[in-house]
Amino acid sequence: KMVNCGLVTSKNEPVTLKSIEVNLQAQGHVATVSSTLQYVNEEQGPVEALFVFPMPAEAALCHFSAKIADQEVVAEVQEKEKARELYDDSLSSGEQAFLLEESEESVDVFRLSVGCLPPGQSAAVTFVYVTELSVQADHSLRFCLPVVLNPRYSPPGTKHKLLNSCQNVITPGSAQIPYSLSLTAHLSSPNPIAKVESKCPLKPVEFLNADHTQAKVSLCAGHKFDRDVELFLYYQNTHQPTAIVEAGVPTAQPGSLMGDSVVMLSLYPEFPEAVTSMVSSCGEFVFVMDRSGSMSCEMHNGLNAEERIKSARNTLLLLLKSLPMGCYFNIYGFGSHYESFFPKSVEYSQETMDQVVQRVKQMQADMGGTEILQPLKHIYSQPCIPNHPRQVFIFTDGEVGNTKDVLQLVRSNADSHRCFSFGIGEGASTALITGMAQEGSGHAQFITGADRMQSKVMQSLRYALQPAVTDIAEVWSVPEGMSVTLLSPPVKVLFNGQRALIYAQLKGKVRDFKMLFITALLVGWIALLYQHVTNTLSFSLNPAENTGLTIHRLAARSRIRSLEQEQQAEGDGKEELRARVVELSVQAGVSSSHTAFIAIHKGSGEAVKGPLLKRRLPGFCQCSSHSDSSTESLLFCALTAHTHKPSDPLLQLISLQEASGCWKMESTLAQVFGKTIEEVTKQMPAEVEPGIWATVLALIWLHGFKMDAHDEWQFLAIKAVSWIRSSWFLKPLPSILELSIQ
Repeated sequence: KMVNCGLVTSKNEPVTLKSIEVNLQAQGHVATVSSTLQYVNEEQGPVEALFVFPMPAEAALCHFSAKIADQEVVAEVQEKEKARELYDDSLSSGEQAFLLEESEESVDVFRLSVGCLPPGQSAAVTFVYVTELSVQADHSLRFCLPVVLNPRYSPPGTKHKLLNSCQNVITPGSAQIPYSLSLTAHLSSPNPIAKVESKCPLKPVEFLNADHTQAKVSLCAGHKFDRDVELFLYYQNTHQPTAIVEAGVPTAQPGSLMGDSVVMLSLYPEFPEAVTSMVSSCGEFVFVMDRSGSMSCEMHNGLNAEERIKSARNTLLLLLKSLPMGCYFNIYGFGSHYESFFPKSVEYSQETMDQVVQRVKQMQADMGGTEILQPLKHIYSQPCIPNHPRQVFIFTDGEVGNTKDVLQLVRSNADSHRCFSFGIGEGASTALITGMAQEGSGHAQFITGADRMQSKVMQSLRYALQPAVTDIAEVWSVPEGMSVTLLSPPVKVLFNGQRALIYAQLKGKVRDFKMLFITALLVGWIALLYQHVTNTLSFSLNPAENTGLTIHRLAARSRIRSLEQEQQAEGDGKEELRARVVELSVQAGVSSSHTAFIAIHKGSGEAVKGPLLKRRLPGFCQCSSHSDSSTESLLFCALTAHTHKPSDPLLQLISLQEASGCWKMESTLAQVFGKTIEEVTKQMPAEVEPGIWATVLALIWLHGFKMDAHDEWQFLAIKAVSWIRSSWFLKPLPSILELSIQ
């Protein structure tokens, strides 16, 4: 059922939120984001507004203020329960109060309570956060402003009040949203800015200096709130290692995190050429597919959009065809319950692949809610296969309410597997998708808008099949009188092309920072090559200018998250760890799971007359109208699905490949080429077997017509070439074959 959104009264009165203004300051690999929300109480009596919104999981909230009339109130960070008590006491006294707190179940959801606004009163609420910019496959840096928050499914028997307070549903892109969004981004980088791209309409990029190291860009007016706002920043030489030293606060206590200098290192380890060309032939690959009701929604709201489940099916088929012979695999589907294709992982062969291909093609989004915890528990309970490292690939639209429980489970099993996660569609939880990959020493991908899922997933498969750098150690060489304290968690694993961000506190005193340098070494081990990899970065201790404590706050956020994880796993000592989190959160002025921002406007001191109306804002809390638990939504998806479209010839070719890597000479293959079987076989050399000829033609077709999708079929081609060579073992290849497989 469609529910009208807003600050809900018994008469469905209008929403008080009028506009959202966002200002982005991006400096290299990090960014500071300021959002201002304009409210006005148009009611006859006082109101309390509730505004639930998403935030990037890697962000640190560092400022919150409210401007009422001409007076500004800046919030303080306090222990959460104390802040809640102050908020309730203020409302009881008729004072205006504002409370901003993090969800207890997921670090990427916040709730803002705007309390006791008198009738006719306006208020401007501003919150600021700092965040890292993630690296994409094409080397761009991605900034995402989440404006879509899907309702999070909570398993039966659980109570997640903060997440469940966001259950008013509105169709994305509808005319019901009564407020506007504006966004302006100011960019600066040590290297020239090549370009800025987005899936949302942007005004032309304005370069602010001759060397293009500073630029400005804005979002076009009229955003429909149907998708997250993404900016892709392209810098020249973005893989160049960098270090930013930020001076401490002069008034802060010496030796404290805020009193000392902090450094952020951005490293891209250089791999030997042998690593990038090496592909493993072993491993246990477990594919976990979300089949909840929301997976029947479309990938985006544009033309020719595929259903999420269909795109996931096609991607899973490509993955299956790309696996090496001799590995092991299994497939899980989950919703309110789960099922696996096999009781335990089986060896990859033509027989086992044939068994699963038809079942994959029939997979539907028909399993109810989104309970990912139980299938993961079952996977981790299975014994690992000797000499076949376990790699878990998880596909989900990220609509769960028990994110912290899932991450704790992945973390406790991190020694037995690597986890590659994929967030499908708008509004996928960054805390869940990024968190599973981080805890499982894997890689996270987000597939939004018109992105092809296949290309992003195949990048992760390359990571899974190629050797990674493990057993990583960080070695620092510092001047006499100084020491280094790491604030970020240890780097567990690195893949080719992956960035490592490292935060460290620089302790001690030296005479002249400008004349001193520190050397940091990142040393790791590549097991399959039996060799070490070393990356070295030397940098000056001269502090950067105009960073606004961004590095300190990101470093504090990193340390706070580590302490919170220790607290979850700890038996005794939980209260001590909690106290350390609160102390660091208050000292650095950044959010945590145990603190909240509280602001109180004393006003005239007179109690506000009239009953306090509680109303809920839609805010960024939008989602598709296809909820996991709604039978009506599933029928809607089925009735509005696209009519049958011609099959993608690339997907047809992929589906015809055998597990060994070859293709059979058959009419369906000829149809992919747009030929008859007679036309295809007429030019076949006499000494060449039909299977080899079919495989050669498939390779020629891929190279001739699908080079733009090379990343998707790369492993299929490797298998095909290997099969041809093995089939002609000890025999010279005909020249036409030799040319085709080079």
